[in-house]
Amino acid sequence: MKSGEQPYIWQASDWPNWCYDIAKLARPLADVSRAQGLLMGRLADVGMALRDQASLSALTEDVVKTSEIEGEQLNVESVRSSIARRLGVDIGALAPVDRNVEGVVEMVLDATTHCDAPLTATRLFGWHAALFPTGYSGLTRISLGTWRDDATGPMQVVSGPVHRQRVHYQAPPAEQLAAETSQFLNWANAITTEPSLVKAGLAHLWFVTLHPFDDGNGRIARAVGDLFLARADGSPQRFYSLSAQIQRERNAYYDVLEVTQRGSLDVTDWLAWFLGTLQRALDSAQLTLAAVLIKARFWQRWATTPLNERQVKLLNRLLDGFDGKLTSSKWAGIAKCSPDTALRDISELLTLGVLKKSASGGRSTSYGLKDFPD
Repeated sequence: MKSGEQPYIWQASDWPNWCYDIAKLARPLADVSRAQGLLMGRLADVGMALRDQASLSALTEDVVKTSEIEGEQLNVESVRSSIARRLGVDIGALAPVDRNVEGVVEMVLDATTHCDAPLTATRLFGWHAALFPTGYSGLTRISLGTWRDDATGPMQVVSGPVHRQRVHYQAPPAEQLAAETSQFLNWANAITTEPSLVKAGLAHLWFVTLHPFDDGNGRIARAVGDLFLARADGSPQRFYSLSAQIQRERNAYYDVLEVTQRGSLDVTDWLAWFLGTLQRALDSAQLTLAAVLIKARFWQRWATTPLNERQVKLLNRLLDGFDGKLTSSKWAGIAKCSPDTALRDISELLTLGVLKKSASGGRSTSYGLKDFPD
């Protein structure tokens, strides 16, 4: 850091004595509580099977989006299958799962389903190892089962080309990590005076400020936040995804982190942003729940209609939000069948009244669910 620059938050003389204005957070806390109440009230009116499906949707989104924030694209069907298998939720045929998917799923599920278990260094090392099963981040060998050692220089968050990089943040040096992480974990596992949602926001910020690993710090910080949110909710079953909302507001997330980490230990603004984002995540969960209910009603309507495996697969793809227009050629590609078989499948569903044909004809003809809300 150059002389005269604003010091980082961890360099403050009273670090890490966080402070915040609870009066300024009263309204955001009330808004989150209201959104939680609305969502849980709606979930109370549905059966266990639909609650499981809603939780599966939320967890799938959480795993996919926490990776997207870091620029990694995971296969949604693989994620969904991995979570369903672990939770014992029946979704029919399961998609193949790769080891990268399994690692993120293991971390997120351990953080949420075992939210009451202590947060320890060993547990964090396990999450880190799960994220990097080969011991490599891209082509770079990284240390697993230990904190970073800064062998190649200080841990920095940078952007821009190599010859003109901008340093957004520099984490505490490696030699301080043993003491820093011990202090964080002692606080994490202690009964403290902060409101539970405030503690979730502080835990997320504190961990990402330490940046204790060679890589994966953002994903693990969000998992730490999820653990504390599960504790705050009093339930390991998840019905909303904060990571998905952070991904939607990714630029604002990085901006508020950068400002906070160069500011004072008064983190009221960070907590207000965190709580506002959490409220918007809960509002978005209402849409996810609506989609789950629509899908359930759809299959109740067609439960007695004999359909083949290909038809069930493609109808579920439509129900889950098909990307683009569904044509007969796409049907054949996804179902791995011939064009003639695809046309027979589609024709049967048109005759039954399950599908409808688009107004355009010829090669541009596409198909959608009949009497299905957009």
